Amino acid sequence: MENELVISSNEEGLRIAILEDKKIAELHFEKKDNEFAVGDIYLGKVKKISPSLNAAFVEIGFTKDAFIHYPDLGPSFLSLNKYVKSVIATEKNIGFLDDFTLLPEIDKNGNIADVLKVGQIILVQILKEAISTKGPRLTCNISFAGQYIVLIPFDNTVSVSRKFKSLETKKKIKQLVDSIRPRNMGIIVRTAAENIELEKIREELETLKNRWLEMSRGLPKAIVPIKVLSEMNRTTAILRDMLSIGFSSIITDDKTIFAELQQYLTVNQPENLKNLKYFAPKSGLFEYLGIEKQIKSSFGKVINLTGGAYLVIEHTEALHVIDVNSGASKKSEETPEELALRINLEAATEIARQLRLRDMGGIIVIDFIDQKKFENKRKIYQRLKAEMQRDKAKHSILPLSKFGLIQMTRQRVRPEVVIQTQEDCPACGGTGKIQPTILISDEIEKNIDHIVRQSKPKKLTVVLHPYLAAYFQKGWYSKQIQWFFKYFKWITIIEDSSFTLQQVRYLNEHGEEIKFDR
Repeated sequence: MENELVISSNEEGLRIAILEDKKIAELHFEKKDNEFAVGDIYLGKVKKISPSLNAAFVEIGFTKDAFIHYPDLGPSFLSLNKYVKSVIATEKNIGFLDDFTLLPEIDKNGNIADVLKVGQIILVQILKEAISTKGPRLTCNISFAGQYIVLIPFDNTVSVSRKFKSLETKKKIKQLVDSIRPRNMGIIVRTAAENIELEKIREELETLKNRWLEMSRGLPKAIVPIKVLSEMNRTTAILRDMLSIGFSSIITDDKTIFAELQQYLTVNQPENLKNLKYFAPKSGLFEYLGIEKQIKSSFGKVINLTGGAYLVIEHTEALHVIDVNSGASKKSEETPEELALRINLEAATEIARQLRLRDMGGIIVIDFIDQKKFENKRKIYQRLKAEMQRDKAKHSILPLSKFGLIQMTRQRVRPEVVIQTQEDCPACGGTGKIQPTILISDEIEKNIDHIVRQSKPKKLTVVLHPYLAAYFQKGWYSKQIQWFFKYFKWITIIEDSSFTLQQVRYLNEHGEEIKFDR
């Protein structure tokens, strides 16, 4: 699979797209004024304890107070709290944990009121960005993520990713990493480290230790609430997490971002420098590469599949519902069971892409087309699980129920990506909505292709709005000319100013309207 990373800059911030085989798989936004990011570390103050929720509200400088649940304090909270107090009070032993005496772990079923007090100063890390009316979610289980390992202060264990293919490799790398692990610092070995030399892990460990040291040095003179360490920007974080997969191309139209990526790759993966490119077309990078069009077609309520099938995606307060419909998808040689299986398998692939693309989280219910055979139900479940393996968000999928439903959960750490794809209707001055104009022309071309190949009329006339007529006829090598060379048939275009943008009629040689199901 060919992976590409595209970063485009505008006055609002950055748009970051990950393409898989030229098809958009993930879309991220990084606003210029975004002060909060997952991984940022703050020195905050406890504002309120809520025993009923077993949680506390913490002031970190956001308009709404952030919140922390008792389990998110982490088992080593007492040790972290002791360290922070010591560094702030004495300004000594900053970052020094070799001779630090760890305190007992807190009771995992304890009460937050027994651990935190109003006005208490605590060190926290953002676990989830602010979503809707909720403030950021926090954790005291501080960690520093690298490409190959994650460093966790006040811990003495080495954990290895469950995605390691070889148990022998897993055991070996655990022993090697444990031999270089600093005292009172735990390490999680990421999947990307499976075939990496120990020296590279050692180098990254030093980098992460320096980040811990940098954060600690900011504590003594900090005025609460304050950010004491920033996570790397979204672009570099994506690059860090996906370098193991590899990008065949990394393109940006921002010179500053280009320089940052160049520096990062030089240090971490110099062999990928050849794939980094700066390109700033006048039409805009996303427009030039066709990503803008993909976004318009991928974020609507209805998502078309090949052959006439489609998905309907609905969002409610409590969950997301995805309905799979066969539409006009028919093949005479297929039985109803075979047709349903083909559509369901295609839908499973597209649904996995949609979940990543929109970053949908929480409870998700998928209504597949009914299958009678158990084996076919199992194939759908296995296809969805396989497609979701590329998704880095934590998720859990249940097998199909007897009603043909799949229930799943997916972790969300940032606000869901919602893009308004409908446009103001020009005929009513914006009081109504129409589908994106960029997709209307595509639909017309699909319909013409279907009519020419299926109905094979001797003559075809298309009646439509003057705006669309001008679009299809503009230029010396217009769409109308292209159709002639494609079908060896001249397709006549007639303007009708009484038509709306979405109103189109297709006429045969007798002037009769051609009706068809799509």
